[in-house]
Amino acid sequence: MTSFLKSDRTRAVAIWLFAVAALVTAMVVVGGATRLTGSGLSITEWKPIKGVIPPMGLAEWQAEFARYQQIPQYRLLNRGMSLGEFQSLYWWEWSHRLLGRLLGVAFFVPFVWFAWRRQINRRMAWRLAILFVLGGLQGLVGWWMVASGLEGRVYVAPERLMIHLGLAFALLGALVWTGLDAWAGWARQTLPSSWGARALWLVGLIYLQVLLGALVAGNHAGLVYNDWPLFNGRLWPADYAGAGLWGTLAHSLGAVQADHRMVAYLVLIVAVAMAVMAWRTSHLAQESKVLGAVVAGAVIIQALLGIATLMAAVPFALGMIHQLMAAAVFSLAVAFAWRVRRV
Repeated sequence: MTSFLKSDRTRAVAIWLFAVAALVTAMVVVGGATRLTGSGLSITEWKPIKGVIPPMGLAEWQAEFARYQQIPQYRLLNRGMSLGEFQSLYWWEWSHRLLGRLLGVAFFVPFVWFAWRRQINRRMAWRLAILFVLGGLQGLVGWWMVASGLEGRVYVAPERLMIHLGLAFALLGALVWTGLDAWAGWARQTLPSSWGARALWLVGLIYLQVLLGALVAGNHAGLVYNDWPLFNGRLWPADYAGAGLWGTLAHSLGAVQADHRMVAYLVLIVAVAMAVMAWRTSHLAQESKVLGAVVAGAVIIQALLGIATLMAAVPFALGMIHQLMAAAVFSLAVAFAWRVRRV
């Protein structure tokens, strides 16, 4: 008992967790870049320790390139590419994996330090241990995702990309919430209303939208139906139905884009309505009202970015900004849900 901090409020731990959340956001953005550049399959082996060192010298680069030439993506899409072009792909994926390793160190080393300094209470320690396990699981899921594109496919499986991104956002949300708890202490009073549940429903809806966005990205569905609000001049995509229920929901280009659009409209309506209701609720703190308005504003900006990204056929810059904004919207919604639980 004496090895744990008795207080549940520690600003140093909170700052550390917010910094780790920022690293997770960077991972999400760089991961988006690997997808947009088609770089995710450029490293065909998983070497958690040795892989931190990139190829050194021409012979090692040629050996790495030779391994890439054995997979379907090279044979069917990139046949004839130069070593220099391969290196451009490789550095994106290597950077993504390096960030993942740095993230693990940035979490584990301070955790040991704070525990040794008795700056973490027992309740916080258990939650942080779970977060560490989730972070390690994310690495395994990432390789599981990459492995799906090494045989029989030219890209990773969309559903595995969805799970990989979904786990990253779950980790991001948990870090933000835990960081806020460490900054202010656990809530000892909650509002005598349904606001906490409402705000969590909004978080869940935004999370669903992130998962649907991953399916759009994994299927490259942003490259079809590039008019808005119609689908190639129609009210609904002509090829919505796929091969069975899962084939439709996870693999039909028309379905994944239409679903992403429809849920975007729902998120927009719910976020704006919740912000208006929060502003009109007398017993909500001013900070909660402001956060609700900020969330609604961020959702509106994200919706406009999504439309622009779609109509421009997903250029690199807009695609990156859209992904970064998704992390910002989700984090703000988590902060709003955390805040409304307090008097």
